[in-house]
Amino acid sequence: MSRIGKVPIAVPAAVKVKVDGQSVTVEGSKGKLAFTMPKLTAATFADGKIVVTRQGDNAEAKALHGLTRSILHNFVQGVSEGYKKKLEIQGVGFKALVQGKQITMNLGYSHPIVYKIPDQIKVTVEENTKITIEGPDKQLVGQVAAELRSYYPPEPYKGKGVRYSDEKVVRKEGKTVQQ
Repeated sequence: MSRIGKVPIAVPAAVKVKVDGQSVTVEGSKGKLAFTMPKLTAATFADGKIVVTRQGDNAEAKALHGLTRSILHNFVQGVSEGYKKKLEIQGVGFKALVQGKQITMNLGYSHPIVYKIPDQIKVTVEENTKITIEGPDKQLVGQVAAELRSYYPPEPYKGKGVRYSDEKVVRKEGKTVQQ
């Protein structure tokens, strides 16, 4: 049996869970998330715990068992506490600005980069260079952070670019002149 899949998910009192066949809806103070489970899995909610079971004993059912449990656990944690990613922009003249539901980044290109922020995601910018991405969906928070970073990943020679706040960039030595 799956080591991850067999562990029940403890649900805080402030979180509402609704299991309806193959769909699960989780609602809390940070937002509302819905998930359609794969055919080979099933879930039950009782006594403040979600238990995920599998419908079969093949390799695919075993894999989906742990995956479904992890996704539901992330949903419960996301709607109660939320997820957060922090990015830093380094480089002369590099900056970011949030205007409504879009973020505009100046990263040394001839044009500013405009990124539309998805629903349920909150982006804040401090000191023009520190970006904080928050939301209830762990996957979506990570996806937004990865897309913003992809516009100018940190380069190894001067260290310029958009990086995660805890990311270490290995610096390289430049070319030297032979004499």
